[in-house]
Amino acid sequence: MNALTNSSTRPDRQWLSRTALITGEQGLDRLERAHVLVIGLGGVGSYAAEFIARAGVGEMTIVDGDDVEASNRNRQLPALATTEGQSKALLMEERLKAINPSIRVNVIRSFLMPEVIEGILSQPFDYVVEAIDSITPKATVIYHAKQRGLRIVSSMGAGGKLDPTKLIVADLSKSHTCRFAQYVRKRLRKMGVRKGVKVVFSTELVIRESLMLTDGSRYKKSAYGTISYLPATFGAACASVAIRDLLDDVGRIDQHSAGTN
Repeated sequence: MNALTNSSTRPDRQWLSRTALITGEQGLDRLERAHVLVIGLGGVGSYAAEFIARAGVGEMTIVDGDDVEASNRNRQLPALATTEGQSKALLMEERLKAINPSIRVNVIRSFLMPEVIEGILSQPFDYVVEAIDSITPKATVIYHAKQRGLRIVSSMGAGGKLDPTKLIVADLSKSHTCRFAQYVRKRLRKMGVRKGVKVVFSTELVIRESLMLTDGSRYKKSAYGTISYLPATFGAACASVAIRDLLDDVGRIDQHSAGTN
C-alpha cells in the first residue's frame, strides 16, 4: 500500500483518501449522502460541478439546455473542438461519472425559463449552486430556493474582469462594486428577498470596452468578454461554499464556516 494512502478509508473510497485526511470519514459520509443541484454549466457552473464531484458528493442534479459553441472553448470545461454541437449537460454527466463511477447524476436539459424553475426546486436538495448569467432566471431561482428553505450560493458577474484575487464570498446584501449583483439585489428586493443568500462576487471594476450586445434571447441583452481562468475561479469559490457548509453539518470545520449567515 502506498504510504500516503489512508488505510481507514473504505476500499471504494480510496480515491478520496487525500480528501479524508482533511474532512475525516464522517465528513466523507456527509458528502456521500448529499444531493447538490448545479444550475448552469457554463464557465462557472461546469467547474463548480466538477469540484463538487471530486469532493465526493454522492448525488448531483445538473441543469443546462445549451450545446457547446466555439466561443465557449475559452472558459467552459466541456467545451472542446471535438465537442461542438453536443449537449453541455450530457458531456458533464459523462465527465462526472468518469471521476466517480458511483455518483448519481440527474440531467435536466432545459433552459431556465421562470416557469420551469419552480418544478426543479421542488426536490429536497441539500444545496443549490446557481450559476446562471441572466438576471431574471437567476433571481427566480434564488427566490424559490429561499421560499423552500434551500441553502444556496449564487455567482455574480464574472465577465469583463481579470483578477481572481478580488473575489469575495458574502451575503448578497453585503455585495458591492459588482453592477450585476446590484441588478440582482434590486430584482430580489421587489420579490421580498433582501438578505440570507450567499454570493460570490468580485470587487474588480468591469473592463467596459469588453461589452458586446446580444440578440436578447433568454433574458440576456448583453455580455462582457471573459478570460479563461476567471469563471473557473468563481466556480471553485461556489463549490467551496457548498462543500464547507455541508461539512459544517457534522461539525467538521466549524472554525472555517463558509460565508455569512
